[in-house]
Amino acid sequence: MGTTKFDSLEEYGLNVKILPSNDQVKELQTILRDKNTSRSDFKFFADRLIRLVIEESLNQLPFTKCLITTPTNAVYEGLSYQKGNCGVSIIRSGEAMEQGLRDCCRSIRIGKILVESDADTHEARVVYARFPEDISRRKVLLMYPIMSTGNTVIKAVAVLKEHQVLEENIILSNLFCTPFAIRTVGAAFPQMKILTSEIYHIAPNHFGQKYFGTD
Repeated sequence: MGTTKFDSLEEYGLNVKILPSNDQVKELQTILRDKNTSRSDFKFFADRLIRLVIEESLNQLPFTKCLITTPTNAVYEGLSYQKGNCGVSIIRSGEAMEQGLRDCCRSIRIGKILVESDADTHEARVVYARFPEDISRRKVLLMYPIMSTGNTVIKAVAVLKEHQVLEENIILSNLFCTPFAIRTVGAAFPQMKILTSEIYHIAPNHFGQKYFGTD
């Protein structure tokens, strides 16, 4: 990897980006993987990591230059988000990331997708989806913290595309994923951006249960 803050991981595709590994991020990942972490600590540190991932996901959205006037009547050339962004969480674990997005963009609209696995065939299927009516014209932050196989995300993205969302307008915000999952999702949707904090062969699949206290 190079020296820029975000580097494309060529092994996984040009649109895959990962948070740089520093001591703070590694500590958060360690706490969330530790079986001895209490539920209150788990949620606190999960929210910290979520905030870091959300902040950097927002950096992938387009900005436009703008001129504003300061309180001293000076003119300042700055940046503002282009209009038309929204979030979509994959229920239930993806809902853990909603507050982090609202903390950064308090008026952003958030849709939801529920994907369940068939008890007999284990095939993922979408059972519920609710989006802003104009989602086809929006940039979408798809929120899902844990990817082990990628099957759930593939179903969710397929539904977004059925609603005319352009693949290149989707940014997957993820905390932990396996190499298999990121290869699978990247191959299925090569134009979608994927941002994660870690690629590792074992994902902390207890995340949702621990975060919501249902473990």
